[in-house]
Amino acid sequence: MPPTQAESVIKNIIREIGQECAAHGEIVPETLVAFMVKAVVLDPSNGFNTDRTLTKSDVQKLVKLCVNRLLDSKNPSLDTIKMQVYFDMNYTSREEFLEEHHRVIESRLSSVSREITDNRACVREELESLYRKIVSYVLLRSGLGSPTDIKIVREATAALQSVFPQTELGTFLTLSKKDKERQLKELTMIVTGIRLFNRDCGKGGEGIDDLPAILQEAIPATTQHVDSQLEVVQDQAYRYTAILEKVAKNPLMSQELQPYMLREALYNVRQCEVFLQVILSDIITCAQEVEMMIKQLEAQLEQLKLTVKSKTAVPTSQVFPIFIALSNLWTSFQDETVLISILSNLTTHLEPFLGAHDLFFPEKVMQVLLDGVTVKTDVCRIKEHIEDRVNVADFKKLEWLFPETTANFDKLLIQYRGFCAYTFATTDGLLLPGNPSIGILKYKDKYYTFNTRDAAYSFAENPENYIDIIREKAKKNAELIQLLELHQQFETFIQYSQANLRRKVTHSVQTDHSHMRRENYSQVYPSKDVGTQSMREGSSRVPRPQIYIAGLRGGQTKTTYGVKVNLTRAVDET
Repeated sequence: MPPTQAESVIKNIIREIGQECAAHGEIVPETLVAFMVKAVVLDPSNGFNTDRTLTKSDVQKLVKLCVNRLLDSKNPSLDTIKMQVYFDMNYTSREEFLEEHHRVIESRLSSVSREITDNRACVREELESLYRKIVSYVLLRSGLGSPTDIKIVREATAALQSVFPQTELGTFLTLSKKDKERQLKELTMIVTGIRLFNRDCGKGGEGIDDLPAILQEAIPATTQHVDSQLEVVQDQAYRYTAILEKVAKNPLMSQELQPYMLREALYNVRQCEVFLQVILSDIITCAQEVEMMIKQLEAQLEQLKLTVKSKTAVPTSQVFPIFIALSNLWTSFQDETVLISILSNLTTHLEPFLGAHDLFFPEKVMQVLLDGVTVKTDVCRIKEHIEDRVNVADFKKLEWLFPETTANFDKLLIQYRGFCAYTFATTDGLLLPGNPSIGILKYKDKYYTFNTRDAAYSFAENPENYIDIIREKAKKNAELIQLLELHQQFETFIQYSQANLRRKVTHSVQTDHSHMRRENYSQVYPSKDVGTQSMREGSSRVPRPQIYIAGLRGGQTKTTYGVKVNLTRAVDET
């Protein structure tokens, strides 16, 4: 079937599934339907042959299976797939988030900018009106106070008049549209720099929020929010892992526990853990940026004070570059507040995807299942086998890597997101953290870790066999494709069902912080609840050095603390 025809068939199937779900009172995003189509076709137990064209009865069967799965509200697998689709549509890199945020600001400013650049003012009233529009533009672009607040408008007007008196409007009007736009941006930066400097000297700064202080509260609070969520999902993961380990050693329990979907519940919390660690890593980057920017801010303000001192006139060539640098730095503070807000919201929005756990595993049930079981953390498991190392002499044809002999050992991209390949292949979906210090197997330019030396030796005897088993398991539980990073192995599979699994960053940036908007839209920041940064055992990855200086302001106590927190997870803790 030609690609366009196949694409239109899949689109029709997706539409039909969506309509069926809606008829049952469930509104399901198209992207989620597309993912479910892929999941159902991949699962061999459903009997679809991906090499031939779908018949009419195939389509009916596919629609029915997808609708049933999408309406199954008591299924951790569905929750995990929903979580993956949500994260894929709403998360992107710092750079892309900020690019989109700036694009949104530019689009909102375009009509104000046009009113100024297309202006043909001649008489005094028109020129005065134009000047007021420029002041409004400066305030809107800078995000420092509302253009409807009279005190703020007066202050901004005074700053603008000192560098661009109204008498210069005549020259401004003769410029090309491009040059006018360029001058407006430059004037905004200079006025912003002047207002920030005046604020620091205690002579102005009306309506300017103390972003460095707000961030020094918001970052630890957001870190604590993410950290506490991470702790909850990790604790659940450790308990499910302990029970699944018990089942692996006792086949009779396997039948008994079939209806409980333990394995799917484990995948659910492990996926949430991955996403929370991505968010936490971004928050740490924000913390590092802010710490550096606060030092730059202090240095620039100090330099300005030395330049200006008590002089009545200072050459513009000396001060304008510093004002512009100050303005750019403040924009970076605004960017960090937007990012923290988005990351905080992402964390909150992940919580509903963990809903099925209390339903399936109330504490009473968990206590019975955990009877006689030792719950171990990932860190504890790794410590148990820290001394068990692969003996390279036992392998003539395979390459093993160790920390002391491998450059960038902690940067290696480990297969299956660092979980033990052998354990996962030979048990009923048990995910145990691989231990890189045992030795990392390099096989066909891919890297594998194992939780014990025995597991490493067994896998090394026949890697292809275990790789195939894992691929087949992922067909039965499609959420494993993302959780274990198996996209490459499945990218040729029914590519048309991908529909639009692309990130909707525009939506994310606009919705994630628009509800926090005040009168002026670019001053955005998260809740100011002060929290402390708790450090705990973390991921199964080897850590990168991270240190964050948190000066926690006020809060409920009167004392102010400056806390230096080392966020690096020790190697034996990963």
